[in-house]
Amino acid sequence: MVKMNPIEILMADDDKDDQLLTKKALEKSRLINNLHFVDDGVHLVDYLYHRNGYEDKTRFPRPDLILLDLNMPRMDGREALRIIKNDESLKRMPVIILTTSQEDKEILNSYDLGANSYITKPVDFSNFLDAMAVLSEYWISIVKLPPHGG
Repeated sequence: MVKMNPIEILMADDDKDDQLLTKKALEKSRLINNLHFVDDGVHLVDYLYHRNGYEDKTRFPRPDLILLDLNMPRMDGREALRIIKNDESLKRMPVIILTTSQEDKEILNSYDLGANSYITKPVDFSNFLDAMAVLSEYWISIVKLPPHGG
């Protein structure tokens, strides 16, 4: 059931601590994956379109899965999600909202824009590790992700 090939995960989050916690949590889950980071929606979109410093497809491979924070500078996660889900070449890419907001309107809006999951970041490290382990098990081991270009 566990996939043997690593999957590419791209995390868009401006909080370096959350990036580090996510990295540690995914490493602890011992599932094979490669984790890449961008710190705002502008960089996320540039990464996905391989432009403005992200041209090297070896260093910046197409992600199989995106972890997306909603509240980021320059371009927030909502606008980035809108762009991703309105682009024929990107719309099947799973996007998991990973944010601090628990507001119903944010949850509904995210799903309306095409988010595949919505997870509120636990503030306690142990709970965060547990959430990442479940996320890893589900999205990396169980779900069949769309093929690239599909």
